[in-house]
Amino acid sequence: MVVVFDAELWIWEARRADSWTFVSLPVEASEEIRDLAGGVRRGFGSLRVRVTVGGSTWKTSIFPDSARGSFVLPIKRAVRRAESLDVGDTASVTVELIDF
Repeated sequence: MVVVFDAELWIWEARRADSWTFVSLPVEASEEIRDLAGGVRRGFGSLRVRVTVGGSTWKTSIFPDSARGSFVLPIKRAVRRAESLDVGDTASVTVELIDF
């Protein structure tokens, strides 16, 4: 499954001092991912993905966020720098589920 979307970068309030930056996947896509994944999840309910933002592609995990009702994707600092992104900016994101 591949999901393409635009999303605003935000900081996880609980780890604000560490600058953990995320985007939220669309709720509808998150529901489809939950259905597709079934019980196939790793620690913290994570799922392995391949992500592309601009010219940057990497492997990471998405995590369920019950408060937002969607999966969230961490955007690492190296990608934010390479793509000139900061909190509040909107990024075009492609997420591909792997290991299915």
